[in-house]
Amino acid sequence: MMVARTLSVALLGMSGAVVEVEAHIADAIPGFQLIGLPDAALSDAKDRVRAAAANDGCPLPAKKIVVNLSPAALPKQGSTYDLAIAVAVLSAEGLVAAEAIASVVHLGELSLDGRVRPMQGVLPAIVAARAAGYTRFVVPRGNEAEAMLVPDVEITTVSSLRDTLIRHGAELDPEPVEPITLPVPDAVPVDSGDLADVVGNPDAVEALVVAAAGGHHLLMLGPPGAGKTMLAHRLPALLPDLDPEQSLVVTSLSSLAGQPLTGLITRPPIESPHHTSSAAALVGGGSRVIRPGAAARAAHGVLFLDEAPEFPTSVLDSLRQPLESGTISIHRANAVAHFPGRFQLVLAANPCPCGQYGTSDIPCTCTPIGRRRYLARLSGPLLDRVDLQLRVNRVTSSAVRLRGEGAAHTTTAIARSRVVAARAVARERLSATPWKTNAEVPGAWFRAPARRLAPAVTAPIDRALERGTLTMRGYDRVLRVAWTLADLDAASAPTAEHLGWALYLRKSVAA
Repeated sequence: MMVARTLSVALLGMSGAVVEVEAHIADAIPGFQLIGLPDAALSDAKDRVRAAAANDGCPLPAKKIVVNLSPAALPKQGSTYDLAIAVAVLSAEGLVAAEAIASVVHLGELSLDGRVRPMQGVLPAIVAARAAGYTRFVVPRGNEAEAMLVPDVEITTVSSLRDTLIRHGAELDPEPVEPITLPVPDAVPVDSGDLADVVGNPDAVEALVVAAAGGHHLLMLGPPGAGKTMLAHRLPALLPDLDPEQSLVVTSLSSLAGQPLTGLITRPPIESPHHTSSAAALVGGGSRVIRPGAAARAAHGVLFLDEAPEFPTSVLDSLRQPLESGTISIHRANAVAHFPGRFQLVLAANPCPCGQYGTSDIPCTCTPIGRRRYLARLSGPLLDRVDLQLRVNRVTSSAVRLRGEGAAHTTTAIARSRVVAARAVARERLSATPWKTNAEVPGAWFRAPARRLAPAVTAPIDRALERGTLTMRGYDRVLRVAWTLADLDAASAPTAEHLGWALYLRKSVAA
């Protein structure tokens, strides 16, 4: 009996489990059996491995081969086990020592000529295996830059199956091959613009700064041409750089999405899906392999939904759970995948289907019931989770004239310095807690005796709560915004003016 073992990784969402690949060779009727809950793509590995080994000069033995993927009860998808399967089988045949591969994690798909193809998700796979205590990895040459981003591990990159076997001590003559690499996309210049480009709407600019400083969600309601999209695309530039932990998460999500990587992503991302997107495209999913959606890819960045009422209500409501918990959970019959869901939601909406309701120059052609139905697509429970709800007016000629005369305006650099200073204040206050921004803090923490504000300060929101115009969740969210406003003003605690401004920023749309 000949048995050899090596390792690979099964990814489920952002998490991964180390899989032991066991190969057994017996003197029996030739065949190749793969067990351990493989999906269709993984079941085809039998033919890929046999052809790759034959064409690379190290054919599989004409014997009974059984490969087990353990734990057998864990579903396994994809073709990234090919390299581990081939190495385990050839080790069981005696081509390489079993001890040489026993603690090495092999990742990569084999082509029929024996070369190793790069794979999606190398970064989260290595991170998961490292967390389980494994530090030696063999990965495709095309994933070298991505694999090298993980510290404190030993990375070996290979171009072919023969190259892999030689690295493990096989007595084979090396044959140079052209490695398979990922296509390098054309560099697209990213120009998020500057806040100095925004004409008029000082309240909207200030709301954008507040959203960036506290990590708050934002709704902008206004007619076409008011500058809602312009403002939303300037939000990421106001956010601070990602810390090392956030960088690793954002980069891992990009890897899972199949985007080529050359280094850690250090700036907050922005995702802007089209209003025809499905729930799976927005939050993630898939019939076989579960992939991150736009909301997951926007983790620690901005998810911008332009023309939000045009999204199906069911799609928008799929964001309610991530907004509350900060985690996206996708359930399937045999597995649950988790993705990070801590992002800033920015919604932009017209006031009615024609977009002209509330403007003074163009009459609205919509009926009252049509306007109500249009905005009702943004459900109450969803809007209750949005801290800042602001009406944005169309820019007037007087604002343009003042701008041309050199009126004072805010630049991105000035606004970002205010955001960084405010976040530093919040970080110091929250240093003993697991939270980093005011938007993450539970309301009970702000209402605790040590931080409870005087009744005279909270009087406006107390009355709104008593009248039923503010829910308890809304009450807590107003408190969070008030603390952010205090941080921007370098105040030790919110004042009545901060509470009033926070309430206005939440209720101006309904006013």
